[in-house]
Amino acid sequence: MNKQIADRQQPLDDVVIVQYRGIAASTIGHLTDNGYLRGIRPLFDGIRMVGNVVTVKVHLPDGSILRDALLNSQPGDVLVIECVGDGHCACWGELRTLAGLIKGLAGVVVSGAVTDVAALREHRLPVFSQGISAVTTRSLGERGELNGPICIGGVAVNPGDLAVGDDDGVFILNPQQAAELLPGLLAKESADRGRREVFLGRLAGKAHRICNG
Repeated sequence: MNKQIADRQQPLDDVVIVQYRGIAASTIGHLTDNGYLRGIRPLFDGIRMVGNVVTVKVHLPDGSILRDALLNSQPGDVLVIECVGDGHCACWGELRTLAGLIKGLAGVVVSGAVTDVAALREHRLPVFSQGISAVTTRSLGERGELNGPICIGGVAVNPGDLAVGDDDGVFILNPQQAAELLPGLLAKESADRGRREVFLGRLAGKAHRICNG
């Protein structure tokens, strides 16, 4: 057995994490492209995820480290999983999703495949992945790493980072980056809301004029 398990980390205050719940991934993308996970897509529409990162490295086809990840995570955490090996071997499915819901996870990001997609879409735990597969991992109990540095799509991810995801994709922000970007992101969200209201008002006015001749 060669499992490496480190303690969970959360350097960001809960207040900062809560503030990010009102910030869209595309708003972050207006200010930076650092931390964007290219190739990672949402499993269903209307998805929203913000949370403290717990990192997992899975050495396919051994998925046993995910049990440790679920046991050691806290409500509101996001499991960010780097899959090493056969990219067609799915490490996340319905039973782990149900366990994640019981644990109170905010979401799961997989740099590989997931399975049981109909059930995952029904249960609505936010899940992002690179693909889908019917071939799955096995609990071999041999290898895996929890709360160590990982890399997804060229982006370095560490425990205690912040994950922000929605229909447009996922950003991983390190604590310093998250704190520095927050004022500008909040200002942009506020400005965009104001502009949206103006545009919607003009659109409603145009519709009213058309309907009333």
